[in-house]
Amino acid sequence: MDIKKELLEKCLSFVEEREQTIQETIASNQKALVSETKSSAGDKHETGRAMLQLEMEKAGQQLASIIFLKTTLQKVDIESVSQTIRLGSLIITNRGNYFLAISMGKISIEDTPYFVVSVVSPIGKLLLGKQKGAAFVFNGMKFQIQKVN
Repeated sequence: MDIKKELLEKCLSFVEEREQTIQETIASNQKALVSETKSSAGDKHETGRAMLQLEMEKAGQQLASIIFLKTTLQKVDIESVSQTIRLGSLIITNRGNYFLAISMGKISIEDTPYFVVSVVSPIGKLLLGKQKGAAFVFNGMKFQIQKVN
């Protein structure tokens, strides 16, 4: 299988798993909110409701970030080849391999590590728009771009 396709599939399943976890949290909180409404009144009741409301807001924000990640992944083009680094590029450097998509961290495919980073991450911003042969410094280390796919 093509490495870029495999990396993109891992990104998609990562986002799907996170979305499922958040949806489960929301459903659980909604259920708890309903049972909290049916239980006793008073300060304890109000505190419990307020805590659940905060949890629901937090889950809502996480869901919004998941939707943003899904939208970003839909824009990833792994089919066309460009000499200029862009969203969907696979970059081989003297200090590691990078896939420009979403911030996901390190993934190994066939015992080769790849760092999946977003275009707005510090290293993603440095990579974006560069071409094979370009050099840049990140965290005090010099990087040389050896291949762009």
